Amino acid sequence: MNKKITHLLFFPVLVLSACASKKDLVVVADDLRKLKTDSETIKTQSAGSYSEVQSLRDEVASFKGSIAEMAHSNSKSFSRLGAEDSLMVHKVDDLETRLQKIEQYLGLSAQENSAAVQPSAQQKDAVDGAKSPTALNDVALLNDGLQKLGKKNYVAARKSFSDLLKSYPKSTLAGDAQFQLAESYFVEKWYEKAILAYQEVISKYTKSSKRPAALFKQARSFELIGDAAHAKERFKDLVNVYPSSPEAALAIKKIQ
Repeated sequence: MNKKITHLLFFPVLVLSACASKKDLVVVADDLRKLKTDSETIKTQSAGSYSEVQSLRDEVASFKGSIAEMAHSNSKSFSRLGAEDSLMVHKVDDLETRLQKIEQYLGLSAQENSAAVQPSAQQKDAVDGAKSPTALNDVALLNDGLQKLGKKNYVAARKSFSDLLKSYPKSTLAGDAQFQLAESYFVEKWYEKAILAYQEVISKYTKSSKRPAALFKQARSFELIGDAAHAKERFKDLVNVYPSSPEAALAIKKIQ
């Protein structure tokens, strides 16, 4: 009898223990599901973070490439500017020294060099007689000079070009007039004066379309007086500053 009573007393305890165990299992199962869900969430977030990191790395690589490209482009630009700077009229270098020696050789001061383009008294009378009583504008003066140059009337042509430069110094044709004035010396084989006249185009009329031709013809003038070193220097300047010009193609052949 006592054993039966004892068994009856322990039975509720066993039932309660079994219920508690089932409850714990449910809790554990819920925890496992939560951990699994959290794990999947972390994996998803990690994948997203990795993707973002990779995207940032790609952007950094692209940015580095852009910087390298800009550095290369700037290097080329600085090289071009360096070449352009070598053409400045106030730059004291070996070429400027050579130009000064040419001026001394010709016995020309700045004032005398300006007067050197003036015709003699007899030639002046001939030019004055041919001039129209009406003052010519810059276009007419340039055309007049070109016509005279075509007829090999070099002194009269220089007078027209000089009048244009004096009367219309701000004209868009001033660079052309200065170049044609230099050409008149070149075709006369007066190469020292041609060098100085071309230098005016190079240093003063930096936006002139005649500047590449002036560089080439100045180099040729140096070449024709036997100054190969300065001729080569000018050919190189031409190629560096105006690489796409027709004159640059000719200069490359000269350098080679």
